Amino acid sequence: MSGASRIRRTAVLAAAAALTLSACGGSGGDGGKNDDTPKAKGPNLKGQTVSVAAVWSGPEKDAFRKVLDAFEEATGAKVTLVPAQDPIIGFLESKVAGGGQPDVAMLPQVGAIEQAVANGWAKPLGKGAEEALETNYSKGWAELGSVDGTPYGVYFKAANKSLVWYNTAVFENAGVEEPKTWDEFLKAAQTVFDSGVTPVSVAGADGWTLTDWFENVYLSQAGPEKYDQLAQHEIKWTDASVTKALETLADLFGNKDFLAGGQSGALQTEFPASVTQTFTGGDQPKAGMVFEGDFVSINIGQTDAEIGTDAKVFPFPAVGENSPAVVGGDAAVALKDSKGAQALLTFLAAPESAEIWAKEGGFLSPNKAVDTAAYPNDVQRDIAEALIAAGDDIRFDMSDQAPQAFGGTPGKGEWKALQDFLKNPKDVAGTQKALERAAAAAYKE
Repeated sequence: MSGASRIRRTAVLAAAAALTLSACGGSGGDGGKNDDTPKAKGPNLKGQTVSVAAVWSGPEKDAFRKVLDAFEEATGAKVTLVPAQDPIIGFLESKVAGGGQPDVAMLPQVGAIEQAVANGWAKPLGKGAEEALETNYSKGWAELGSVDGTPYGVYFKAANKSLVWYNTAVFENAGVEEPKTWDEFLKAAQTVFDSGVTPVSVAGADGWTLTDWFENVYLSQAGPEKYDQLAQHEIKWTDASVTKALETLADLFGNKDFLAGGQSGALQTEFPASVTQTFTGGDQPKAGMVFEGDFVSINIGQTDAEIGTDAKVFPFPAVGENSPAVVGGDAAVALKDSKGAQALLTFLAAPESAEIWAKEGGFLSPNKAVDTAAYPNDVQRDIAEALIAAGDDIRFDMSDQAPQAFGGTPGKGEWKALQDFLKNPKDVAGTQKALERAAAAAYKE
């Protein structure tokens, strides 16, 4: 897993705790009991043991354990949850070498699935799991779990990384409504600035946030096909589509009045501070909006702001025809061709399993058959519905698909080039040349 993934995974782990606590009135007020837990049926696996490896810990681990408990109840199998180290591919390599690989592994990247297949570890989905995947998932999510057209993974947990969070008091005072397009977003930013509040908080000290800014603009503007090509370095970073995206992003980054602290201040702002400074200070915070994924909630929880009242969220504005849907997620992949492994994949592809975790909070499901009433609050429900509404146009985080030397290393590659771009947004051509040099070297390796 890239450095960016590790940072974001830490945020997501903590977010699970925050959302679970904030949602107690919705589903956890009885101390964690779920008397209305969805019931599921499965094959008779009594006497069999199924092992599952995952890097989740804390509230995420506890919630996933409840999902596995339901599988045990439905099948009679005994499920062992194996704590894995990050990056999980390295952990699995040692297990496979010793002949002790788990039946199933929860893999957090498209590249991890591809590597598991290339290494000969992963087993294709069985008939039951494949049918459940076709029924309950959009083609886009099914393709993310496939390699060369063969389905291997069932994406069970997702992250919606195309969100903008805002201070409701700031928007109300400025008379601003949630923007739906990039032009409306810039106009809203100007109106917020005119009201006396700097409009946008950017975490420029953490290069991974800048890759996410670029990816959302690029996906919406250039479209999914170009996004896929750039992600695989099938087109160069000097391509005209990259020029256009950087010029669009420069409309924001190049306006120092729009950035909390200006360009220099943004470059010194780390991700947690970018969120807290947006929701501290009542209706006079350092910024009115902050962009990032659903895991922003944990940092909002460190302030006095309440999600759903003081802090709300809207989809990343459409730069092109549609709003982007950049995602992350964890897919279940069988490493043993056993009845128990395939039964678990089939179970995880069913809506009932996702609804168990959804009730706990801190969870998004890409399963379109999940009843959104299972989510514990309106904010999570809206985020989940936006993810499903994106359909086949979702795309996995581009920097997490790239070689780590390019897409996931502080002070190098894409992170460094985009930080330099934030410092000098006028130098689009220079930024593209730096990106292409770094990409060419990394992908060649």
